[in-house]
Amino acid sequence: MVELILAGLFVMFATGLGSVAAVVFRRLPDWGLDFSMAFSGGVMLVASFTSLILPSIDIGGAGITMAGIVSGFLLIYLIEKVMPHEEYFIKIKRTTLEKEKLKGVFLIVSAIIIHNIPEGMAVGVSMVNDVDKGWATAIAIGIQDIPEGLAVSLPLIMLTGRLWIPVIVGLLSGFSEFVFTVAGGVVFSTFSFILPFGLSLAGGAMIYVTVKEVFPQVYRNRHETIVTAGFLVGLLLMLYLDTTLG
Repeated sequence: MVELILAGLFVMFATGLGSVAAVVFRRLPDWGLDFSMAFSGGVMLVASFTSLILPSIDIGGAGITMAGIVSGFLLIYLIEKVMPHEEYFIKIKRTTLEKEKLKGVFLIVSAIIIHNIPEGMAVGVSMVNDVDKGWATAIAIGIQDIPEGLAVSLPLIMLTGRLWIPVIVGLLSGFSEFVFTVAGGVVFSTFSFILPFGLSLAGGAMIYVTVKEVFPQVYRNRHETIVTAGFLVGLLLMLYLDTTLG
């Protein structure tokens, strides 16, 4: 339980560090955010398989794993459906340009908050299954949480011209990840017989968010080479950490 809480605190403070860094790097160019988001996607995609789906197959077999992956897809899909859309927030009186900026910010922040759920679950469930693999996952996700915190807070700083509100939003985003880390670990350690399902559930949720939210956002701009490089760096880092720590 102590290891679980420490891992949760690690990813939470990593996100908070990124939010604070946004104050320093508030003039970061667009390609910087694209690179960091693609980096996050690379980490998440590899972690989905090495730390979650493959261990699930080893423990519970292919049938349970496939059911968990489908459930993970469905879980995030339903969360997206019940979350308020950006149109709800842009009814306030703003210029067309400000509304477009706000819409983009909302999509980025929503994507980060939504994928904090499977990220937190991934760390928690991985820690329950294998402490070494759990720390490999926590370190990799914590590293990519720094640019995520930056991605949450930086657009808000640019839009609002204020510093403290975006930083608080970023810190709350990190806290949500801590909650899901601990909750995921407690649930699947208490009910250990569903651990294979929990592993693949978290893996499926992460794949869904990566493919549905992260990549479409970063590839919509004209920084394809930079985005692809960011994805490759994230992928290789997660493979390295999983090999050396796992």
